[in-house]
Amino acid sequence: MTNKCIKGKNFFGFIQRIYTIFANSTKRWEILKDNVKAWSLKSLCQTRWESRVESVKAIKLQLVDVREALLQVGEKDNDAAIASEATSLAEKELSDFEFLVSTVVWYEVLNHVNIVSKKLRSKDMHLDNAITEIKKLIGYFKNYRETGFLKAIVEAKEIAIEMGIDPIFPQKRLLKGKKAISSLETRFEQFKEYDKVFGFLFPQNLRGIVDKDLKLYCHRLEKPLKFEERSDNDVEELYTKLKLFETLETNEFSNPKDVLKFLKELDYFPNASIAYRILLTIPVTVASAERSFSKLKFVKSYLRSTMTQKRLNGLAMISIENEILESIDYEELINQFAIKNARRASRIVG
Repeated sequence: MTNKCIKGKNFFGFIQRIYTIFANSTKRWEILKDNVKAWSLKSLCQTRWESRVESVKAIKLQLVDVREALLQVGEKDNDAAIASEATSLAEKELSDFEFLVSTVVWYEVLNHVNIVSKKLRSKDMHLDNAITEIKKLIGYFKNYRETGFLKAIVEAKEIAIEMGIDPIFPQKRLLKGKKAISSLETRFEQFKEYDKVFGFLFPQNLRGIVDKDLKLYCHRLEKPLKFEERSDNDVEELYTKLKLFETLETNEFSNPKDVLKFLKELDYFPNASIAYRILLTIPVTVASAERSFSKLKFVKSYLRSTMTQKRLNGLAMISIENEILESIDYEELINQFAIKNARRASRIVG
């Protein structure tokens, strides 16, 4: 049960660490005996519930005394590591209100489970009675969740006041990283800006657009394509070519990629071709980095950890563009490579 819960594992880890500090030295054990009079600390056992009950009981009923013993170990022990660990346990874990609540809760739960466990191991226990006891145990857990936990907090507050500890739970540190929703909103804002600048070039938007609006969109496109008074596109020429382009049969085009293919074949609209190439390139820049990182774990394995950057780039490109790679004719590629050098051609081709 405790291994399934991180807080439970940490709690019993602290209990075992406290016991180990004293048990590994006779001098430290004497310090413990001088402060703890009633119940001696017990080590945890993975197979016996009783050991967990006794180990928690010794801490829960003697928290003040155990903390004082740890503080003395921190002051007197010659081992710097042990002294530091003892002081840390006393001033942090045993002085933490959440740890006090956990101590009260685990003691109550383990003690009740231990009582039921002893009944079930009795030789006189019949099957019907065993089922009844198990049902009672389940009912106890349900009731403890509703009312028992609140009582545990009240008891822990009383212990905290006795120990001079603030009876409040520590505030968890909030992560300052971007939330997924915020990241998505930023991404959508980027696409809205993209649509505002390049949206008019999509075939369904270009059809039927009035001249005044078309000219306005062309001027709006000039700004992001401009650098130090130089632009990748001539606004007036782009406007003229797009007007002329409207007169052609463009109903068969469903996306900008089809338009760019047509413009390349026509070889008459250089400014429009540049605009469409930029339009189709921007979405790639949004996703290419994420795609590269997702492929990197496949490419740079443990056996390839010492490869050069050039080789890594090449393997990453092959992995990312594997569909294109599968369609390449290797024989033709080898021949083209060999033809560029006469000596190479004689070795490979001839």
